[in-house]
Amino acid sequence: MLSYDFILLFSGLFLMGLSIYWISSAVIGNNSDANQLAWASGEEPIESKSPIINWSRPLVHNFTLQHAMKIKNPIYRKKIKHKILTAGLSGELNVDEYIGIRILWGILFPIALLILNFALRLGFPYSLCIALGLFGLAFPHMYCTQMKTQRYTAVLVDLPFYVDLLALSTKAGLDMFEAIKRIVDKADPSVLADEFSNVLNDIKLGSSRADALNGLANRLDLPEITSFVSVLSDSFQTGANIYDVLQEQSEQMRVERFVRAEKAGAKASQTIMIPMMIFILPAVFIVVFAPVIIQFFYGGI
Repeated sequence: MLSYDFILLFSGLFLMGLSIYWISSAVIGNNSDANQLAWASGEEPIESKSPIINWSRPLVHNFTLQHAMKIKNPIYRKKIKHKILTAGLSGELNVDEYIGIRILWGILFPIALLILNFALRLGFPYSLCIALGLFGLAFPHMYCTQMKTQRYTAVLVDLPFYVDLLALSTKAGLDMFEAIKRIVDKADPSVLADEFSNVLNDIKLGSSRADALNGLANRLDLPEITSFVSVLSDSFQTGANIYDVLQEQSEQMRVERFVRAEKAGAKASQTIMIPMMIFILPAVFIVVFAPVIIQFFYGGI
């Protein structure tokens, strides 16, 4: 019967050999960064808002990117690409790096920690390595979700104001896309201003108006934007008055914004009941009934 120490020794040697193989294959293998990055624009990635990604990028390029490129599942890659696109991270992260970060922090780092823990007898619990691995696998998804939520909030705040400006500009005689250009030039930097700027760039590169607007809907992936783009596309096809369409859209968006605010207020009033029941009501009961209980036990009642 195999002893526990022998199993640990064998596991440690196996993990050490696996790590040496990965490092050797990363150093000796063909690690052409230009081919591995495969950015659509042909440019280097911009600095990420996440310091973890910035710190991880050299390690990913040296150790895990070539393994990430071997994952060819088209459905999985398409899902990741859509996730990066809707999070607004296309300039700072691509599919290969996304997968490489998951491999680095979800597999390679926990294995290295296990080896060090076994070889140096650091005393870390094995559950810590498992927890770090799970966090590493989930980190890129969590980061994309966080950035998408921030974009969603920013767009919902700015969209009615932008639609009002578009309606006033078209009423003054400007073409729809001339109005977008005028607003983008004068607006403060924001998510919606950047996306409208991308729409204008797509049109300059030869895309049709419908395709440029559909690209906006795909990048933001929000029901409000999808509805807005659909209405604009229909108005272009039918020749409807664009001012009337934008005015109706603006009123509808403000009504929806008011409804969302009412729902958030109702939800907050329900949520606040939980801390009240846990913290406030017991304090009230203590203040009201504590003197009675004390007098009952010590006052001779």
